[in-house]
Amino acid sequence: MPGFELFGAQEKAQVQDVLDNGVLMRYGFDSMRNGHWKAKELEKALAARMQTKYAQLVSSGTSALTVALVSAGVGAGDEVIMPTFTFVATFESILAVGAIPILVDIDDTLTLNPDAVKKAITPKTKVVMPVHMCGSMADMGALKAICDEHQLLLLEDACQAIGGSYNGKPLGSIGDLGCFSFDYVKTITCGEGGAIITNTETYYKNADHYSDHGHDHVGNDRGAETHPFLGYNFRISELNAAVGCAQINRLDEFIALQEKHYTILRKVLSDIPEITFRRVPDGGVENYSFLNFFLPTEELTRKVHKALGESQIDACFYWFDNNWHYYRKWGHLFQQKSLGRLPKDVLEGIPDYTKEDFSKSDHWMARNISCLVKLGWTEKEVHGRAAKMAGIIRQIVNP
Repeated sequence: MPGFELFGAQEKAQVQDVLDNGVLMRYGFDSMRNGHWKAKELEKALAARMQTKYAQLVSSGTSALTVALVSAGVGAGDEVIMPTFTFVATFESILAVGAIPILVDIDDTLTLNPDAVKKAITPKTKVVMPVHMCGSMADMGALKAICDEHQLLLLEDACQAIGGSYNGKPLGSIGDLGCFSFDYVKTITCGEGGAIITNTETYYKNADHYSDHGHDHVGNDRGAETHPFLGYNFRISELNAAVGCAQINRLDEFIALQEKHYTILRKVLSDIPEITFRRVPDGGVENYSFLNFFLPTEELTRKVHKALGESQIDACFYWFDNNWHYYRKWGHLFQQKSLGRLPKDVLEGIPDYTKEDFSKSDHWMARNISCLVKLGWTEKEVHGRAAKMAGIIRQIVNP
């Protein structure tokens, strides 16, 4: 995924412009900044690229999810449906607003299973949060229909999938709100940063205010601004936004490289009968940041993953055992381990996940290997990598 692989003159020029101007904060200091507003510039470019009316930059993808939830009025005791395969930031953001994360199974898309979502809906459900993991999307048509039927918010966590699309619409723009991460290892990066996109003015204004201590941002005197409601500090800096201003203009360049390398790898691995690939919903286009495939059994998958590592084939992940991305290692969530006391609504409402059955998710994750697609490979390196991977896999599945 990392845009940092191709840092160059554009990024350096944008950062230097901020340093030369001398204003590193995104708000205020109007008379000093000489019309330079990097965060605003990136918000405008992002909204245009995502085909939405509004974009709000924040300090991280986790902040984006948190701000998106609270901006839509999600709070204490509300239930938010999320997948068993994601990054821990998903449930962290839900807990941060006092809501309850409701885990449900994934399917062969490696994202939310719409049938599992239907079964998880209760009178307390407020949001369905699909997570477009590893560059590909959930079945957004089915999930949108469910949300429309039950009058639920659809919030897309597109932190790993910027540049992908569904039925011609950019991922993140399909639901009521969409979130992106621009951390150091995302497709495009600000070093640290995130964003919320939406077509709903109320959500946008709420996000704008909430992410800056509740400031209403009316006028050009920051000290005289009013505070319509409580907020917190989730601001991005001008330096981080400056990097993003360069990177957003390179998104298509990065996606094209990822697609080229992904296609080479997939074509070679497609010749192995024992391999099947992650399902991309009809109408969906990945951002090609990962190639995900399944093997027939967990035993074979573990052997292949181990052999790839031993053969110095890097960036191949077995998420089934991962500490951060799959529910099996989320003991801190299941046991509600927190430095401070969690809200009563959470403690009383969260399911006992030690007794939940997620075997349908295990069916897919235990047999999945996820291969990062790098930008910096040469075409020769990609072909060599593909041939080496195929040889290792064939040797193990047909000893």
